[in-house]
Amino acid sequence: MGFRKKNKSPPVLSHEFVIQNHADMVSCLAMIILLGLMFEVTAKFAIMFITVQYNVTQVLDEKSEPVNLYQYGPKDVATVFFYLLIAVILHALIQEYILDGGAHLHRFTRMQAASCLGRQCAPNSRIRAAVTSRDPGSAGGTPHLKMNRRLHLSKTKHSKFNESGQLAAFYLFSFIWGCSILTAEDFATNPTFLWEGYPHTHMVKFFYICQIAYWLHALPELYFQKIRKEDIPRQLYYICLYVVHITGAYVLNLHRLGLVLLVPHYLVELLFHASRLFYFSDENKQKGFTLWALLFVIARLLTLTLSVLTFGFGLPRTGNHGFSLADGNFNVLTIRMTCLAAICLTQAWMMWKFINFQLKKWREHSQNQASKKKTVSPKSKPHKREPTRGGAANGVVKSEDKTSPRARKAKAS
Repeated sequence: MGFRKKNKSPPVLSHEFVIQNHADMVSCLAMIILLGLMFEVTAKFAIMFITVQYNVTQVLDEKSEPVNLYQYGPKDVATVFFYLLIAVILHALIQEYILDGGAHLHRFTRMQAASCLGRQCAPNSRIRAAVTSRDPGSAGGTPHLKMNRRLHLSKTKHSKFNESGQLAAFYLFSFIWGCSILTAEDFATNPTFLWEGYPHTHMVKFFYICQIAYWLHALPELYFQKIRKEDIPRQLYYICLYVVHITGAYVLNLHRLGLVLLVPHYLVELLFHASRLFYFSDENKQKGFTLWALLFVIARLLTLTLSVLTFGFGLPRTGNHGFSLADGNFNVLTIRMTCLAAICLTQAWMMWKFINFQLKKWREHSQNQASKKKTVSPKSKPHKREPTRGGAANGVVKSEDKTSPRARKAKAS
């Protein structure tokens, strides 16, 4: 019996080594920061990374208890960095135990089946025992639920499947979190709340910290996940757009408008990626894309309407005009028009990509329908053969073995 050669581990600190072990490295760095809380000397430094800074205690009513509100400052960079590390760890956990784990288990099962067939053994029992012993998360022989265990996807579809799986989880979490904030703050019931009392220096800070950290972590993930060169520009576009717009709302004290615009946008994106996941599991499940197309257009119109209402009518009518970094006031015409132009250009670009996507799908659908019609069209009727006399065809007599006898030479007259 020959022994299998073990795969050589990549050299330490090589590209492959970093890619395979990046989650462990990041976890160690996060643990070092957390351990800093245990010592008095490093606690003040470590707490800057973990907790939200710049809290302000205010009493809204005489009878109510004091409320902790937050502003932003330069120390937020450390907090964003720490939660960026947490995002990398969570990304690796989802990738390893939900998206990729089933592929390894399925591959191992097929290898065991092939070896068992060659030895004429009972494959089901051996495979079940092997899977149970190799899968640490199984209990009583029941392995973990992996999303792509039975999916046979190409490299392109597998990359898109992983992308949609990661983004769908993030959009679902952010949508629920954003809806809870909107419900608690009564943002949706009073549209004038978007600009009244500007600058809004007291913000829902932790939500924005997590949003910025997540989209910043997506940049190194392009390297860690070995994204194909063809997909990198597309992903870089939307990652940079998220970082610029969310950071802009955070710095310019427009967090109320940013939150109201993010929640419906995340709902639409959640529906798209969930529909794509169902499509990869069964190509007949395409109804979700129709609902996504409708909500996509509605979300773009809602974004433009609220942006024009806020920057064109709401902020100019507030009494607090001027530019002040100390007060966080950016209510001047130049900044308002720049923000409005950036939002309008982004929505126009998204609509352009959306229209091209729909046209591409329409062409593919029409081509598929045309090919199906060709295959379903009735076959041409077989031509009737002319009756032959005595097995003669075309004036030549054929024998039973379908060979024509030699023609006799005509006698010269």
